[in-house]
Amino acid sequence: MIDKQTNTRLKRFAQDARRYLIDQVNTKLSEVLAPDSDAATYEKTKPLYNALLKEVLGVRDGESGEAALKPKTSHLTPNTYNLTPIAERVAYTWFNRLTALRYMDLKHFNPVGIVSPQAGDTQPQILAEAKLGMVDSSLLGPSDRDRILGLLSGTLQSTYHKDDAQSEAYRILLLGSCNRIGRSLPFLFKPIKDWMELLLPDDLLGEHGILAMIQEVMTEESCQDVEVIGWLYQYYISEKKDEVFAHVKKGKKVQSAEIPAVTQLFTPHWIVKYMVQNSLGRLWLQNHPNSSLQDKMEYFVLAETVASLDNINTLQKGVTARVFTPEEIKFCDPCCGSGHILTYAFDLLYDIYSEEGYDPIDIPRLIISKNLYGIEIDERAAELAAFALSMKAREKDRQWFSRGIDPQICCLENISFTNDEIE
Repeated sequence: MIDKQTNTRLKRFAQDARRYLIDQVNTKLSEVLAPDSDAATYEKTKPLYNALLKEVLGVRDGESGEAALKPKTSHLTPNTYNLTPIAERVAYTWFNRLTALRYMDLKHFNPVGIVSPQAGDTQPQILAEAKLGMVDSSLLGPSDRDRILGLLSGTLQSTYHKDDAQSEAYRILLLGSCNRIGRSLPFLFKPIKDWMELLLPDDLLGEHGILAMIQEVMTEESCQDVEVIGWLYQYYISEKKDEVFAHVKKGKKVQSAEIPAVTQLFTPHWIVKYMVQNSLGRLWLQNHPNSSLQDKMEYFVLAETVASLDNINTLQKGVTARVFTPEEIKFCDPCCGSGHILTYAFDLLYDIYSEEGYDPIDIPRLIISKNLYGIEIDERAAELAAFALSMKAREKDRQWFSRGIDPQICCLENISFTNDEIE
């Protein structure tokens, strides 16, 4: 459980990181959208540049790229359109991924440190190894691998960072790592093959850059449990929440896009334990009075119907559902947020399965595929809930990322109908 001092540091970091990343992304937007920018002329990035323009201009996917853009881009400048929503979305995406990668690095879930250095070093381990000629062939295609080695050896000049070839090399390694992890965790690491790639902040490796900020605050001590990711999300959106409430006081209605900022509250760990132990835990004890599960539930409250575990008849008077095996349990959090309740339910279910004699290698698969369900309206929080459950499963199963099993988290979406459908 995270202590108060660590929480304070995490909050300050998340708020500072949000402002820093939004500023960095706005800078990239200005560079990329400037007339005759490298992104617009470089053959490899031109399709991404056109895709970004379509996003800025609101061009529908069905319209052809350049044909649809030419009439609209003759007077385009970075200040022509409201780019705040794009900057905020991109900033959060990179915050989300970089903090998740840091957590996975510290847990040794990644083959090498992607954002974390080895002891005694300052640069990410993946870059340090690339400097020695060690680039994972499964991470990148031959052309990207050759480019990295050329950049680091000095035989090639950087496209993005003319005076800093290693920054482009790291950029390629980071994007490749995210895309590879996306094969196992598609809900959080969707393949980055679109315009968002152009807006990856430049100063990743700087002494005061985002990676240095992450490494300083996300320590092994603060990342003992995946709940740290949920705390970071609440703190990241806390300033946005304050802005929305300030507008509400002035009579402005909360917009649909603002709902996540004002509704995401991280549930303290003791409350989570109390809720889960007296719902899931109680259900199991009612059906299995000889279980030793109660010994592990410090917040379990003995009701009159379960006052004595020695009297099976008394115990079963309050039974409302019959559960013979753990696989029959369906535990759903209808507003799961970043998954704090679900991750503790995972722990309790693991104890139940273990007590019933299940093979440890099968338990994570059974819990994720049969027991746990989450519903959420905030896409970001839903992604984090799925990530958190995956991390719990990976802690118990070293081969989890190759299992191809996604947590059952449903993100609700707005429903709209055309006039024809309404008629």
